Amino acid sequence: MILRHITIDSGDPYALATFWSEVTGWPVSATDEPGDTEVLVESPSPVPGLLFIAVPEAKTLKNRVHIDWQPTDRTRDEEVDRLLALGATIHEDHRQPNGRGWVTLLDPENNEFCIERSQSETDS
Repeated sequence: MILRHITIDSGDPYALATFWSEVTGWPVSATDEPGDTEVLVESPSPVPGLLFIAVPEAKTLKNRVHIDWQPTDRTRDEEVDRLLALGATIHEDHRQPNGRGWVTLLDPENNEFCIERSQSETDS
């Protein structure tokens, strides 16, 4: 088996997919448009895509699964600042004075995700 998609329930799949497209730099599928009940953010192979599915209820509890992201072209803190400017919010800040730690953010529909230190930060 291969992992094809990570599927996320959403109130507005196209809007949330657009946010995640800006976060990742991956495109929203050319076949998807506003109002669709399923919208795919296409990832580079072999990484699974992000599939957003319309559901009638709002998120009310903590996610049982979330995604941890490691920046490649920025530091953790630069990436957190970029994502805050895109509309994410800080949920929990686990950064430590010694530079270790991560930040748990919320996307526009309050789904949790984490930003870890970049590889260059962990190597130093």
